[in-house]
Amino acid sequence: MKWGIKKRDENSKRSLSSFHREMDRVFDDFFSLKPGTLFESEWIPKIDVEETEKAFLVSAELPGMEEKDINVTLEKNILTISGEKKEEKEEKDEKKNRYYTERHYGSFRRSVTLPEEIRTDNIKANFKKGVLTIDIPKDEKAPGKKISIEVK
Repeated sequence: MKWGIKKRDENSKRSLSSFHREMDRVFDDFFSLKPGTLFESEWIPKIDVEETEKAFLVSAELPGMEEKDINVTLEKNILTISGEKKEEKEEKDEKKNRYYTERHYGSFRRSVTLPEEIRTDNIKANFKKGVLTIDIPKDEKAPGKKISIEVK
């Protein structure tokens, strides 16, 4: 070795070539327009929970779904919204190449624990324009009593 220069051997050429191929594959996968597993995630609908004087209101965004694909249950004060958003497929002779997708499909399940003070006999659910709204009335218990403190 003269002047600090080392001669390359065949093994280093192969390993360097292999490294270049692997890096090219990583960049090709990352910048390709096909959906990849890097950005995929489970679909979880967004929900809001509000309280009024007479009820609890739960709203869930379920765009692109139909009422028949949604289940709402209440068990031991746990409200569960579940269902499946199905992918829209066209049955035509023409095949499409999907270049990019951000829409999510698949099964979901959201649960909210509610306070003990609910009435389960008059719950109403409404589905309009992709938003599910559930109205859960509060139990009308006797109003709280103020307790006076005696000074001795």
